Parts: sequence; structure tokens; C-alpha cells
Amino acid sequence: MRIRDWDSNLKVRLMGESLMNITYWMFFPFLAIYFSEEFGKELAGLLLIVSQLFSVMANLLGGYSADRIGRKKMMVLSSCGQGIAFFTFAMASSPWFDLPVLAFIAFAVVGVFGALYWPASQAMVADVVEEKDRSDVFAIFYTSLNIAVVIGPILGGIFYVHYRFQLLLAATAVCLLLSFVLYKWTRETSPAVLAKRTMQTEKKEKWFHFLAAQIKDYGVIFKDTPFLLYILAGILAGQTFMQLDLLIPVYTKEVFGTQTFFTFGDFTSKVNGEQAYGIILSENGLLVAIFTIAVTRWMNKFREQRVFMLSSILYGGAIFWYGSVNSLWGMAAAMAVFTFAELMTAGLQQSFISRLAPEKMRGQYFAASSLRFTFSRTLAPISIPFTVWFGYQTTFALLGLLALGSAFLYYIMFKKYETARYKSMHG
Repeated sequence: MRIRDWDSNLKVRLMGESLMNITYWMFFPFLAIYFSEEFGKELAGLLLIVSQLFSVMANLLGGYSADRIGRKKMMVLSSCGQGIAFFTFAMASSPWFDLPVLAFIAFAVVGVFGALYWPASQAMVADVVEEKDRSDVFAIFYTSLNIAVVIGPILGGIFYVHYRFQLLLAATAVCLLLSFVLYKWTRETSPAVLAKRTMQTEKKEKWFHFLAAQIKDYGVIFKDTPFLLYILAGILAGQTFMQLDLLIPVYTKEVFGTQTFFTFGDFTSKVNGEQAYGIILSENGLLVAIFTIAVTRWMNKFREQRVFMLSSILYGGAIFWYGSVNSLWGMAAAMAVFTFAELMTAGLQQSFISRLAPEKMRGQYFAASSLRFTFSRTLAPISIPFTVWFGYQTTFALLGLLALGSAFLYYIMFKKYETARYKSMHG
């Protein structure tokens, strides 16, 4: 499906979110280092876990609200809220103030609004794109994100150290601009909101009725055994790829030192740990930007069970490999395998969820499925204090074992999914 044939909602979002992602990735990869330096590695890891607990609740609320209040409204409010939180973060780490606690609170609020935004944005794609084209559309959005992952860290490596305040102000402006663009040039796509049934009912309800209905609906979702196993497997696999902006930058900075990047005649280029991390992260983003669509179409030729299982196995091998080397080229090779594991399921995950989800519960299913990421990000920071308690080698080995556990859960999940589908088709 060509971009020019897309629904106008998606075209507007692709442009606006691409700009926001570039700005965001100019400083986000360096925040684990920032908080580790401000609070120490153990406390920073625990604080990052706490911040993600709020995102878990926000994510579930975001999915329910996307179905009941509307995709557009949730996206507009969330991007506006992120802009305000980024402004607070900027002021807390400005030339006039040094308030790391307030900066951390603002960072946590950014995460909360991001968790509110995500289910609505994913459900909107499912609303306006036919099932046969969804993998490609999701893959293109994923590609745009990873173009930002290429460009952002490179620019961040240049500007972050001396211009963090200005970068945070830029993020503020971009989020507020996105909120305006979404308000002005997108339309609502939620079937329930368009029918006006839910909105009329909820105006008469007390807040606890709203909460009770939400708990009831999510209870139904989590009784879907294949779906629940899918989430659990994703959480285990997520302990590896969530380290891309947690353990990996800290490890790279501490073990890399300063090394020669390349030599040309009498000219020698050297890089330090932070610069090496920026190169590695940009490699990941570049490979994703170039190969996402091609790998997604290639993976569509294979059984989903094999793709998901092999992806987890490669994640496990790559994270162990990364923790066993301290040279730039060794890290780059490990990251290439890591990235291929990422690309294998990049386009398949969301189309798989849209196939499982009833039309009127898409927002909630996408929100529940994203618990893979929110719970992963909640648990992943424990790896930072783990390196203090057990060392880097043991920590990376444990992460690899968790990824192998994920592959096993995917095996069980697809067996149950195929059995349930057979029963539904044959009565």
C-alpha cells in the first residue's frame, strides 16, 4: 500500500510524529546516564522502575479511553501533556536551576502521556486500514521511528552535553505543535464514538462505574489465554531490547574507554564510550530504517510461530554477545544480530493483535498488548543495580536466558491459538 493512498489521518500523523521522534531521540538515549550520575546507579534503576509503574496504569486507561472517548481526543490531549512535561523537565535542568528530582518527575509524566497516546494511535491504524495492508503500514511507521533513532542520537551526541536545555525546549515546541496539528487536521475513527452510544452513556455515569466497566472489559481480555501468553512472552523478550537505552549505554560508557575508530594515513579518529554508544544506536536505527519493510514482507512468508520464536532466540544470543565484547566492531556485530531479531516481528506484532481484537475493543487490546513494553520497561531498569550486585557478565547472561524463556512461551501460545481458532471454525 503506497503512502499516497493512505487515509489523510495517517499522512498527518506520519509527518508530525516523525518530527517529534527525531527531537525526542536527540536526548532520550542519554537520560539513563544522566540519572545514574545524578542519583547513582542503584537508586536510578529503582526510580526508573517506579516511573514505569505509572505508565502501566496510564496505558490501560489510554486503551479504554481510546475506545470510549476517542482516538483523536486522547492523542491531542496526550501530546499536549507531553509538551508541558518537557517544559518542566527543561526548567528543572536549565542554566538557572538544577533540580534532578523535579526533572525525574517530569520524565515520568512524559512516560505517562506517552502511554496514553500509544493505544489510540495503534487503534486508529486498525480503524482505517484493511487487514491485508496493516503489516506494511505498521512497518512504515516503525521505519519512520527508526529513522529518528538514526538521526536523533547523532545530533544528540553533538548537542546534548552543552545544549540539553535547548533540546528539551525544542521537544516542548514539537509536542505542542503535534497536538495542534492532530486537533486541526485529523478526524475521529473510533466506531463507538462515531456511533455516539458510549459518550451518551458515560455522561450519566459516576467515575466508579467507569472504573468498574474498565476492569470488567480488561478481565475479559486477560481470560483470552493465547493473548495473555503473548503478553508474558513479550515481557520476557522485552528485557533484552529495553536495555538499548538502559544497560547498554551504561555498559558501553564504562567498559569502552577511548578507542581508535579508524585511521587514514596520519589521521586517526578516536571515540569515547558515549560516542561509541551513539554510533551503535545509530547503527540500529539505520538498519531498521533501511530493512524494516523488506524484512517484514520476507517474514510474512513464514509461519508466525517460527518467526516469533527465532526472534527471541536471536535476542538472547545477541544480548549475551554484546556483554562479552568491549570493542566497537564487536559491539556493532552483536547489534546487527540484535536488530535483525527486532525486525523479524516489527510489522507482524500489531497486525497479529488487530486480528485477535474485536472491532469495538481494539484500543483496549492494543493497550493490553503494549503491556509487553510497559511492564518490560518497568522491570528492565533492575539490570542497572544488578551490574553492581553481580557484574556485567552475569547480568547479560540472565537477560539472554529470559529471551530463551520467551521463545518457549511463544511456542505454547501459538499451539493454544491454533487450537482455539480450529474450534471456532469447526464449531
